[in-house]
Amino acid sequence: MDWSWILQIVGTTLGLFYLWLEYKANIWVWVIGAIMPMVHGMLYLTSGIYADAAMQLYYVAAGIYGLVVWKRHPKESASGRIKHTPLRWIVPLVATYALLHVAIYFMLTEFTDSRVPFFDAMSTALSIVAMWMLSRKLVEQWLVWLVVDMISVGLYLYKGIPPTAGLYAIYCVLAVVGYVRWLRVCRGEVAS
Repeated sequence: MDWSWILQIVGTTLGLFYLWLEYKANIWVWVIGAIMPMVHGMLYLTSGIYADAAMQLYYVAAGIYGLVVWKRHPKESASGRIKHTPLRWIVPLVATYALLHVAIYFMLTEFTDSRVPFFDAMSTALSIVAMWMLSRKLVEQWLVWLVVDMISVGLYLYKGIPPTAGLYAIYCVLAVVGYVRWLRVCRGEVAS
């Protein structure tokens, strides 16, 4: 078994555990979220998916940031509850995504030999936005992740890392399940 397969198996296992913790809105999601990117970063770097590889550094930092935010705002406080994305945040979030996508695409086309710069930049920019939304416990973060996951399935199949593509296919299903659960929690139908 080569290192690529080992990294994919370990990354897939951590990814499934991460999703279960995210589904439960468990604070330990951020600890796994800081460990898992190290495994995926090595895999993506060796597979030539450079923006996703660099993105793993962001995930480590985001894991630390998310842990701090969630510890500062326990679920009993108003700012720590699962909630909808305020309408006034939509335009800034879309603008942030667009700027990130253009900047990452430029870096990939100018400074790497990436064969998938558009989709690599798209999934990376959306992931940055989704991770921030998760740190704020916004229900709609699941929908952003669903788009990221769908793009990633195709990207990882194209790059020849099918177990990771399979993980992201599972992520697609779990993003829908997570969205429905968080929506119910937000409405007060289910306890978080």
